[in-house]
Amino acid sequence: MLLGSMALYNRGFCRDTTKGFTMLASPTNLSRFQTQGLRYLCQKALVISVLGITAIGLAGCFPVVATGVVTGALSVSDRRTTGAQAEDQAIEIKAFNRFRERFKSSQISLSVVSFNRIALVTGYVPDEATKAEAARLVSSIENVRNSLNEVVVGLPPSIRTYGSDTILTTRVKASMLEAKDLQAQVIKVYTESSTVFLMGIVTEREANRAADIASRVSGVRRVVRAFETISEADLSRMQLQTGGNNPAAGPPKSTPPSSGSVPNPPSAGGAAAIPTNDGNAVVTPIR
Repeated sequence: MLLGSMALYNRGFCRDTTKGFTMLASPTNLSRFQTQGLRYLCQKALVISVLGITAIGLAGCFPVVATGVVTGALSVSDRRTTGAQAEDQAIEIKAFNRFRERFKSSQISLSVVSFNRIALVTGYVPDEATKAEAARLVSSIENVRNSLNEVVVGLPPSIRTYGSDTILTTRVKASMLEAKDLQAQVIKVYTESSTVFLMGIVTEREANRAADIASRVSGVRRVVRAFETISEADLSRMQLQTGGNNPAAGPPKSTPPSSGSVPNPPSAGGAAAIPTNDGNAVVTPIR
């Protein structure tokens, strides 16, 4: 099943089983940004599919019919409010539309992942000026309260690289699901050219544990922590008030990722974590 999904993905096909049709994403019959958007949908579908397969082997985690159950569980267990989840989706769509309208060059490939209204901007551009402009476009979107510019100046990777990134994301999520001391459903995982970005509203213990798990997955070159941190006491209050589910009034005040507020936790070897290229997130070195 996984090999079949990857074969379709690598050929530009994405099967929507809920609507009963197959879409063809080929650079010859779709624009670059249409292809990029469709590729993102295919990646999400593949991640959900693989997580469903993984869940079958995890006793007590999810029922066998995992696709709908996994997506529902991820939404219910999210520490963001439902309003914040909807705003994050809107931010990603608006960013995609702005990039499509502004940038026409085939040398520009940009993505935005938003979590609790913090927008992570990744991708490849030909120069520093375009990188800065992409960040400005995202920062000006309504409801964006902070942005992390992780765009790289260089040529975009191949389609094969995007496929490998999707597999890495599923491996990281599966490893987190297997961990007994981590709530994997509250952590968002995104991979770009073998660099794994971690987002979520977590405690410092959870952030360290998640980064450690991701750093041990074969094929991962770098792990970037872009978490909002809360205290253990705040987390306990959230769980008491909501029964462990999504809080109606939102999470307690957290520390957003920034160069001054995100601590640089030591790695297992004692080396300090390395700031990323804009200083707003923290990298756990890969062992």
